[in-house]
Amino acid sequence: MDAELAARAQAWLAQDPDPQTRAELRELLDRATAGDVDAAADVADRFRGRLGFGTAGLRGRLGAGSNRMNRVLVAQAAAGFAAYLNEKGGPDAAPTVVIGYDGRRNSRAFAIDSAELFAGAGLRAILLPRLLPTPVLAFAVRHLGADAGVMVTASHNPSDDNGYKVYLGGSDHGSQIVAPADSEIAAHIQRVADELSVSELPRSTAYETAAESLVDDYVAATAAVGPAPAGATGLRWVYTAMHGVGWETMSRVLESAGYPQPTTVTAQIEPDGAFPTVAFPNPEEPGAMGLAFQTAREADAEFVIANDPDADRLAVGIPSPGAEGGWRRLTGNEVGLLLGWRAARDAAGGTLACSLVSSPGLEAVAGHYGMDFAATLTGFKWISRAPGIVYGFEEALGYLVNPDTVRDKDGISAAVAILQLAAEARAGGRTLAGLLDEFAGMFGAFASDQISIRVDDVAVIGRIMAALRASAPERLGDAAVDAVEDFRDGRDGLPPADVLRLRVAGGARVIVRPSGTEPKLKAYLDVRGDSARDAAARLDALRDAVTALLDALQ
Repeated sequence: MDAELAARAQAWLAQDPDPQTRAELRELLDRATAGDVDAAADVADRFRGRLGFGTAGLRGRLGAGSNRMNRVLVAQAAAGFAAYLNEKGGPDAAPTVVIGYDGRRNSRAFAIDSAELFAGAGLRAILLPRLLPTPVLAFAVRHLGADAGVMVTASHNPSDDNGYKVYLGGSDHGSQIVAPADSEIAAHIQRVADELSVSELPRSTAYETAAESLVDDYVAATAAVGPAPAGATGLRWVYTAMHGVGWETMSRVLESAGYPQPTTVTAQIEPDGAFPTVAFPNPEEPGAMGLAFQTAREADAEFVIANDPDADRLAVGIPSPGAEGGWRRLTGNEVGLLLGWRAARDAAGGTLACSLVSSPGLEAVAGHYGMDFAATLTGFKWISRAPGIVYGFEEALGYLVNPDTVRDKDGISAAVAILQLAAEARAGGRTLAGLLDEFAGMFGAFASDQISIRVDDVAVIGRIMAALRASAPERLGDAAVDAVEDFRDGRDGLPPADVLRLRVAGGARVIVRPSGTEPKLKAYLDVRGDSARDAAARLDALRDAVTALLDALQ
């Protein structure tokens, strides 16, 4: 085995406070030393590099090593973040940081380590009282006037992953970090990793635990997003927490807002970091809502609502006679446009915002109501910063409906908004499907789709992006490509990003970018048609052409 890698691994062992990852690494090193080639390759993968800290914080597979999520890496991140906050803080008071955690493996351990290290660094550290949804942490940063927040979660990633999401208060209003804060924090983390052992970092148990009243305040604020109208009485619907932490908080919000309790998907309602009933705990993944749809058929439900494991995303399912099993999940764009219509209808001015890969239909809504519109880079760290925002969404099932209290996507407040829409429609003898038809009649028939290519080697993604930049197609099927727009150096007033946008004849577009959280390449397809049928036909043709193009480039 490589001597340098072996030395890094031994140095890691010497400072690792976790007996499980120490035992895991010792066993791996013993096998590698005995000549096990696979074990040696595993050690190399774990120590040849470091899990990068960026605008998404940290996210990766659990395990020992600098390229995994573990207590050593979290301790270094917490100490580095504390140094950043102390450097930025004023002389009058210690910076305040709030820490939350979900139900994934090691989430509570990572949160307590962080609280102790923040307190040891002289910060006022406040730990949420128990495992709670990410939106509660985002709410707490603003509600408590904190300087920062940390949420330990990997959201909808596979069960072997965990992560570390960072928020800033003050002038950032509780949004997730963006440049240059990400690189500045990363530099502090690297200095800690280079100069100090985790065992040398000062710790203190003098952190606070937030009062239950904080959760009460979130519940009250979220219930106020959409109090139940008269049509809510007798509403029949199904809810799944996808083995996450959403249900306890959701059920309290429903009671406060006056909505009937749903039929729950029993097998998925309690937190379980193993996610035993789904391969990927993401409502977007094929089959992930299968149990919810089965429950809906049995309960004769009108619709289904699902949260992802940390409840910052929302999925909606409706009856669909043409779909397999008679149900389908609405796309993130369909839900986003309905909620954008609701926001515009009720707002007195302001800005509707979405990521540039989300449906252009939101711009049509903003224009209809005389509101401002902003297209941002992907992620709520950008969407939440749109000036004058009253509503924002991204097609990946993220919706920001209450920016005065939560500057991040919030699957619970979005559920309340959908429930209000569904109840209003029901009172008039309509359905959510009917609302989609009304939207098309008022704003135009927009249709969207996404093609995702999951890879084992992320270098494949770079090769595809490079090939598209070097020789973009002149046609996609029967339609000409009118323009190719590269965001690598920034454009449309946005920061630089690894994004390509192809403008296609007839008002269609294709946007290609690497995923920011998973080893995927994503292509986003949008068309506008004269009718829903016309839009669907145009989308089918574009999907076939883009699929053929990407297959040829792999």
